[in-house]
Amino acid sequence: MATARKSDEPALPDNRDALLVLHRAARARRDAAALLSHERAAATEEIARIEIHIARIERAMDPPLV
Repeated sequence: MATARKSDEPALPDNRDALLVLHRAARARRDAAALLSHERAAATEEIARIEIHIARIERAMDPPLV
């Protein structure tokens, strides 16, 4: 079941390596943001969205990584 993405969210790539690069950048933004800030919350949501997409890709692999 696919989750709906917000209209302002860019589509995520279907390449695991590219997703890991995006994940690393989002973690850096989260870690640089002030605690309890909107920027930190947005980066945390992006990290979760990326991790879910990575999990989908890994489950679809033959054999699955997960």
